[in-house]
Amino acid sequence: MSETGVQARRSAVYLLDQVLGEGRLMSELIGGGALDRLGPEDRARAQRLAMETLRGLERADRLLQKHLQKYPPLTVRNVLRLATVELCQGGAAHGVVNASVTIVSKNKRTQSMKGLVNAVLRKVAATGPESWQGLRAPRLPRWLRDPLVMAYGSEDVAAMERAHFEGAPLDLTAKADPEKLAAAVGGKVLPTGSVRVEAGQQVSTLPAYEAGDWWVQDAAAALPVQVLAPTKGEKVLDLCAAPGGKTMQIAARGAEVTAVDVSENRMKRVRENLKRTGLRANLVVGDVFEQSGTWDAILLDAPCSATGTIRRHPDLPHAKDGSDFGELIALQAGMIDHAISLLKPGGRLVFCTCSLLPDEGECQIEDALARHKGLSVDRAAVQLPGVESGWITEEGGLRLRPDYWPESGGMDGFYMACLTKG
Repeated sequence: MSETGVQARRSAVYLLDQVLGEGRLMSELIGGGALDRLGPEDRARAQRLAMETLRGLERADRLLQKHLQKYPPLTVRNVLRLATVELCQGGAAHGVVNASVTIVSKNKRTQSMKGLVNAVLRKVAATGPESWQGLRAPRLPRWLRDPLVMAYGSEDVAAMERAHFEGAPLDLTAKADPEKLAAAVGGKVLPTGSVRVEAGQQVSTLPAYEAGDWWVQDAAAALPVQVLAPTKGEKVLDLCAAPGGKTMQIAARGAEVTAVDVSENRMKRVRENLKRTGLRANLVVGDVFEQSGTWDAILLDAPCSATGTIRRHPDLPHAKDGSDFGELIALQAGMIDHAISLLKPGGRLVFCTCSLLPDEGECQIEDALARHKGLSVDRAAVQLPGVESGWITEEGGLRLRPDYWPESGGMDGFYMACLTKG
């Protein structure tokens, strides 16, 4: 077993310890340098192993409980979980078991359990892969599953969980011609115009990356700008803009876009993306509530629970517990009210969240209509090419879910609606 193979697995276990033990998000850990000591290949491997383990956590625990009288400390348990997922997804038993034993034996607090790890994993290697296939798709934790079942019913939530377990392909937004981009990268054009390629590819090595002909953006996340439909010369305000996918879409349509985000760090990514694509925008690091002026159109991609992104972020259900829902919902309502105050008469606001919770979508629009006289929903705005009629909600918004397009890899959960100021 190479030291690099052990290092990648050890780093993956560290990520699992932090997510499951400390409630930290992977993006926060990786952004904070958790994998910086690894080379690019091992960094990618550690991240992939941790994410696959989080996706398959319930299955791994079900297989392991057959061979454990009581659960060992979290780090040892995470070594076992990681190895179980690897073994059940076709990993070579000799390498996986040896690496796991090495990781445990090199830690003073866990070295006494190397015999347990060796014995348990040899049993998993013998029977686990066959049993794995018969287990259900892992369920969401109760704090999230219960409100989703109330909103959609248990069958639809089970379909979402299957989509979460499958993970997500890679979606690209073309600066100009999606068909030309699809031909260049070996992808396919989705009904809504995004280009989909297989996951697991190194983004920066794909054709036309350096030329700036496209950017990474989930197919669902690409729709709010289509709903907003900015036109050449319009003054458009993009609130909570980072990492900049929607800013670039607006700029590519010829509008005069001002992108606002409270995070200087995140705004750096917007700056880099604009430079690579050769698109122009006015960038403002600041609070949404500090913005002023009068705008033709506003896009508000509000802070939310991000529960629509679990296909890509399987750490989220494990790192969070729903305790921030109330605060987020109040913040979103305040942002909607402020954005409406910045619109010129006849102007339009697209409110969107990458959330599956109606309280962060449909309910926000219904409440905004009740608070503001003269405000209306533009139902026609969400009737886009590729959008199915069943996705359009009663109040006139667009509800997207991870179990839509199951035959081609799903999409992120999203909600959006276009409000017009009277």
